[in-house]
Amino acid sequence: MCLLACLPTLATAQDRPEHPYQEEEDRDLTAGRQVYKAVGPGLRALREGADGKVYLLVSPQPGLLVFGPDFRPQMQIGAALSQFAGVKTRPASLSFGEDCDIDANGTIYIADRGANAVLVFSSEGTQISSFRVHSPVSLAALPDGEVAVATLRDPHLITVFDRNGRDVREFGDPEALTDREDLNRYASTGMVVADGQGHIFYGFPFLPEPTVREFDRFGFAGQDIVYTNIEALQVAQATRKEIDRQEKRHEPPYLKRNLTALAVDRANGDVWMALHHKLLRFDKDGNRRATYLLYLPDGGKLDATALVVNSHHILAGNDALGVYEFARPDATEKPGTEKPGDAKKTSP
Repeated sequence: MCLLACLPTLATAQDRPEHPYQEEEDRDLTAGRQVYKAVGPGLRALREGADGKVYLLVSPQPGLLVFGPDFRPQMQIGAALSQFAGVKTRPASLSFGEDCDIDANGTIYIADRGANAVLVFSSEGTQISSFRVHSPVSLAALPDGEVAVATLRDPHLITVFDRNGRDVREFGDPEALTDREDLNRYASTGMVVADGQGHIFYGFPFLPEPTVREFDRFGFAGQDIVYTNIEALQVAQATRKEIDRQEKRHEPPYLKRNLTALAVDRANGDVWMALHHKLLRFDKDGNRRATYLLYLPDGGKLDATALVVNSHHILAGNDALGVYEFARPDATEKPGTEKPGDAKKTSP
């Protein structure tokens, strides 16, 4: 069943600058420290459970690492040998985990792209079930044991499966950017996150304008949050030129990501978008509230590819550099400080 999805209005732009997403009004945000230092290259996903545990998916090995709110390791799912002394390991056949999420009861879902499957584990790490999904790239746990999955090639953006692994609904249409269906589908490949009420947020990493589309759990589309500030338009123009070039040459689709990470603060519904080392915060109504540039303690830039945001800190991860903790500067910001004119909201 394909339900209604809204289409963002796309903007004109200029050429891509040497350092995209740089502007004078951005605030610098420097990490306080590196956390989970034992986690090396291969970080694919970073999620937080309702109980405060943090889940790091590292592929192909060692798999899923679970840490307590105190940053201490508690469990490992995947490789037979534990990364940490004294930490229990739950062996599992993980081929290449692409994404993970945890529902309110602690049930763990892993999108195993290498095995074309979604794996389901109990909160203790015991595998409960699995079901076949072709090329899953992202997923989000929903209420009542459902899980929303994004894939590379399915005709719709999101497929929702029930607790028995049955396809119960599909929704969202790829963006019509070109006359090539395969290029449109590739450019519409996305990342999925959900808030505490089951709203689904679908991020489009490859669209010219960084875009997040909101759906309710049944597939009815709400608003689009589209970042259209002036320097984002420069990046958009370069992306459009590349899409046009690939369409004319009939090359296998390949695009660089503009939107690199996505998170939702489950406490208040704020949407956080990472554009390489730029981090944007939007409130639940789509108003941009703050913009930050992420820096490491030594002054280097941190391009965020994984993100967790809660009421007391921000965790931003990078495949090569690891995971870093940032204080929440917006906790002291006054309400009503949104920056108008750089985000568009559209609705059906």
